[in-house]
Amino acid sequence: MPEPSSPRRRTAAQLLVLAAASAAFAAQAFAALRPDVPLLLVSTAVSLAVEGVLYRWQPGMVSLFAKSHADVTVRHVLRDLLLVVGLLRLGEQHRETQYAPLVAGLLAFYALHCTVQAVSVLVRRTRTLPVLTRNIDASALRLSPAPAALLRRPGHRLLVFGLPATAGLTATAVTDDARYAAAGVALALLLTSAGLGALLLRLLPGRRPAGEQEVLDWFDAWLAEYRPTVGLYFSGGPSSAYQANMWLEPLAELGGRPVIVLRERFMVPRIAATDIPVVCLPKVSTLMRLEQSTLQVLIHPSNSGKTSQVLRIPTILHAFVNHGESDKLSSCNPYAKAYDEVWVAGPAARERYALAEVGVEDKDVVEIGRPQLDAVRPYAGPPAGPYTTVLYAPTWEGWDGNPGNTSVVAAGENLVRALLADPGVRLLYKPHPLTGSVDPRAGAADRRVRELIRAANRERSGARPEPSGELARRTAELDRLTAAAFRAEADQVERMLVQSAPEPGRARAVARATAAWEEAYWASLPEWEHQVVTDARPELYACFNVADLLISDVSSVISDFLTSGKPYAVANTGGLPEEAFRTAFPTVAAATVLTPDAAGVPALLDAVRHPGKDEFVDARAELKRRLLGPAVPTSQQRFAAAVEALCAVAREHRARAARRLTAEVPGQRRGTLIP
Repeated sequence: MPEPSSPRRRTAAQLLVLAAASAAFAAQAFAALRPDVPLLLVSTAVSLAVEGVLYRWQPGMVSLFAKSHADVTVRHVLRDLLLVVGLLRLGEQHRETQYAPLVAGLLAFYALHCTVQAVSVLVRRTRTLPVLTRNIDASALRLSPAPAALLRRPGHRLLVFGLPATAGLTATAVTDDARYAAAGVALALLLTSAGLGALLLRLLPGRRPAGEQEVLDWFDAWLAEYRPTVGLYFSGGPSSAYQANMWLEPLAELGGRPVIVLRERFMVPRIAATDIPVVCLPKVSTLMRLEQSTLQVLIHPSNSGKTSQVLRIPTILHAFVNHGESDKLSSCNPYAKAYDEVWVAGPAARERYALAEVGVEDKDVVEIGRPQLDAVRPYAGPPAGPYTTVLYAPTWEGWDGNPGNTSVVAAGENLVRALLADPGVRLLYKPHPLTGSVDPRAGAADRRVRELIRAANRERSGARPEPSGELARRTAELDRLTAAAFRAEADQVERMLVQSAPEPGRARAVARATAAWEEAYWASLPEWEHQVVTDARPELYACFNVADLLISDVSSVISDFLTSGKPYAVANTGGLPEEAFRTAFPTVAAATVLTPDAAGVPALLDAVRHPGKDEFVDARAELKRRLLGPAVPTSQQRFAAAVEALCAVAREHRARAARRLTAEVPGQRRGTLIP
C-alpha cells in the first residue's frame, strides 16, 4: 500500500476536498432556494469546515481555487449571499426592507476587507528590504516584530473576521430573529476595523523600517567598516543548502573577515548556524555594490544561473570549490572555466579536468584537499562488538536519467535484504535528500527500502539503553545555540532583528555541543536496531564515524569516506562489466563492486570482519592520496594557503587597475593662455 505522502494519496485527498466543497455549495444553494433551514444550516457548517481543512491540511488547493477565480473572497461572498437568499425566501415580501441594512453591512464588511488587504500589501512592501542579513547588528534600520499573521494572510483573516457575520446569518435563518445577523455583521465590521487600524499604524514614518536607499547606504557603510576579504557565494534551490553548509566551518577557520553572500531570500534561514556575517542581495544592482568593497575572493560551492552575475565584478577573483567530487561528469563541468581558479581535492581531480578537455587549464587548478573531512575519524580496526555497522548511502537519480546514477531503483531492495539477512549487521540507511525528486521510481523504491528496515526491526529484539534524558538535554542545548527563537509569524525583517550579532564564542560552543549531541545520540540507540537517517542531525560525516563499511554509488560520498581508510563498496547498476566499470570510474579502484542482485554482500561482510581477507587495504591508501592529496599539510592549511594566494593576486590586480586609472586621468594644464 502506498504511504500517506504518496502522490496517489495526495491526489485522492485533493479530489475529496474539491468534491466536498462543491457539494456543500450546491446543497447550500438548493436549501436557500427551496428554502430548507436544516439543510441550509448543515451545508453552511460543512462549507466552513472544508475551508478549515483547506488552510490546515491542503494549502496547495488554495492556489488551485485562486487560479480558477474561486478564491477565498469569492467563496465567502457566495456563502453569505446564499444565506441572505435563504433569509429572503423564508420571510414575507415586506422583510426585504428589514434585511436591507444587513446586506449593506455585509457590503461594507467586504469593502473593508479589500481595504485591509490593500494596506497589508503596503505594509509588506515596506518590510521587504533590498538587503537581508544574519549575524549583523542592523538595529539602525528600525527593525520591528512582524504584524500578526492573521493580518497578513487574506484567507485566514476573512475566515476569522467574517465568521461572526456568517454565524449570525445562519442563526437568523434558524430562529427568524434578525438581531443575530445584525450582531454578527457588526462584530465582523468591528474586528476588520481594528485590524485595519493596527496595519495603518505600521505605515507611520516612525513605525516602518528604513526605506530602500537608507538600507543601501547602511549596507555600504557596513561593508566599509567590516572590510570583508573572502566570501562564500551561493545561489540555489531550497534543498541545496547543504552544498553551502559544508563550507561554513572551513571558511570560519580562516579567521580574518569572511562573509556569506546569498541571492535568494528563502535561503537565509537555511544556512546552518554560523558566526560568519550573512548578507542576501536579491537584486543584481545591489550585488554590484560589492565592487566598491574590500572583498577580494569569492569561493563557489555550486554553479547556478545567478553565478554569472557576480562574475561580472572585476575587482573580485573567483574560485570554484564544488560541494563534492566524484567521477560524474558534473565534477568537471565546462562552466568551471568561467572561474579564475578551480580548487580540487587531489591529483585525481586535476587529471579528470585534463582528460575532460572542458577548457580548464592546468595552471588554474589548485589542490586543497577536503577541509570538511578533518572531523572524520580514521580506521581503528574491524568491528569490536557483536554487530557490524553498515552505512548504505545511495545518491539520487540525477537529471540525465542514467540508470547508473543511483542504486536505489535497480539494487536498493536487494542490497538491503542481503544486509538484513545477516543477523550480525546493523544497517544505517541515509538516502540523498533529492531522492525521488526527478524519477518517481526512485521515490517509490526508497519507500520500499524504508519499509523493509521497519519490518526487520519489528522482528528483532534486545536490550535498550536506560532512559537517561541525556539526549534530550544535549538536544535542548544544541537547539538553544543553533536555532533562533522565532515566533511562528515572524517575517524576514523580524528574523533580521532576532539574528543580530552573535555572542562571542558561539561557534566553538556549537562545535562542542554538536560533538556531545552526537555521542548522546548514538548512545541512546540499541546497538542491534537498524536506523533510517533522514534528519539534519546526525550529519553524513557523523555516520562515517560509527560505520564499519560504506555501500554507495559513484558519488562524492565514496571520495569523502576514503579519508577514513575503511572498506567501501560501490553498486554497479549501469550494466557495465566490472573491469569497464572500474576503468570508467577511478574512485571505484579500491572498492568491492556489487552487482544489482547483491550476491557479493556475504563475502564483503566477511572481509570487513576479518581484515586478512580484505584485499583492498593498500589500494585504499593509494587512492586516498590520489583523491584527497597528502595528509600533511592538512586540508584546512592548504585551503587557507589557496585563499591567501588568490587574495594576493586580487590585491595586485587592484593595484595595477588603480595605477592605470591614475595614468589615464589627464593632469591640470599649465602655462599662459593665448588670447
